[in-house]
Amino acid sequence: MPEKRRELRGAGLGLRRALLGSLQDMDDKAVDFMEAAPENWIGVGGRFGRQFRELAERHTIALHGLSLDIGGPDPIDVDLVRSIKKLISEIDAPVYSEHMSYCAAGGHLYDLLPIPFTEEAVRQVAARVRQVQDILGQAIALENSSYYAQPHNEMTESAFIRAVLEESNCELLLDVNNIYVNSINHNYDPIEFLDSLPLERTRYIHIAGHYDEAHDLKVDTHGADVIDPVWALLAQAYQRLGPVPTLLERDFNLPPLPELLQEVEQVRRYQGEAKTNLRAQAGV
Repeated sequence: MPEKRRELRGAGLGLRRALLGSLQDMDDKAVDFMEAAPENWIGVGGRFGRQFRELAERHTIALHGLSLDIGGPDPIDVDLVRSIKKLISEIDAPVYSEHMSYCAAGGHLYDLLPIPFTEEAVRQVAARVRQVQDILGQAIALENSSYYAQPHNEMTESAFIRAVLEESNCELLLDVNNIYVNSINHNYDPIEFLDSLPLERTRYIHIAGHYDEAHDLKVDTHGADVIDPVWALLAQAYQRLGPVPTLLERDFNLPPLPELLQEVEQVRRYQGEAKTNLRAQAGV
């Protein structure tokens, strides 16, 4: 393995198995980091495992989980967490994140479902996060999720997120596309929501495309290009945070890698504009 690279910076791209060949041939400077789902790579050998580890030697790879079930009623899968810890060490991943949702109840449900925004859920989720962090020996980041139906709520979504992050002392994976999708589906102002989040805990940002089911129903598919309102929301996030590391997610309808890299370059342009604005504000 190369020297330690615990820094997450710049603009990244999600690592998908269908892109492995193209990513291996890609110039190392085309992306600043990648992100992979640990469940897809733990214990993988053969050609795919070799390609993954070759990429990990050349690039910083963040880990973003799919099935930890941080908000569910079943016990935390401790064996999975220990396997993730081992993978973090093997590839020197600078961050591990998960969705603020649940995906199991007496067995996997194969979907990411919303957690009720209640005080009881805050205590439960925070305790589960602390358990995971204790095993890993590091803080994790939780992603604000998209959702399409609201379970019983006692507080707002942003108040719930803030309470969980503060009680567990974990970080935020800020997904700006999820904010946009939820703002349409639940009829709220995305900028006001952004400002209500504990942005000081942001570790990095996700940006992605979505599917337009109807004018008032958007589905977070990661299967299309990023649209202008989501780019604008990313710019708003940079105004508040500076150009924090940002990853482009694309899971379906994968175009050729050069097209994805054009969107990565667009992230870099927005980050460059944010740096220029910060220097201007500082009078530099």
